[in-house]
Amino acid sequence: MVARIYKPAKNAMQSGQAKTKRWCLDYEPEAARSTEPLMGWTSSSDMRSQLKLFFAEKEDAVAYCEKNGIPYTVQEPHERKPKTISYSDNFKFGRIGHWTH
Repeated sequence: MVARIYKPAKNAMQSGQAKTKRWCLDYEPEAARSTEPLMGWTSSSDMRSQLKLFFAEKEDAVAYCEKNGIPYTVQEPHERKPKTISYSDNFKFGRIGHWTH
């Protein structure tokens, strides 16, 4: 079973960067999910799909995998561009584009 090491992306409902600083280690699913016939819930016989480990640094997660003999892949995060426009820039004199009421 291959482990995946990545930094979680920002949730669409978040405005800040909470829970995006740590590195996450989770496992790729071994088996497909199945639908339970009575209630219609989806379930999996794979217990490692419920496991998520968080590390402060990528090197810590890699060291954990190597120590325990777990094959892994590392996904580098896409860094966001800093927001450089402010609210007052909407009203500045040299603004490009028209500002209307």
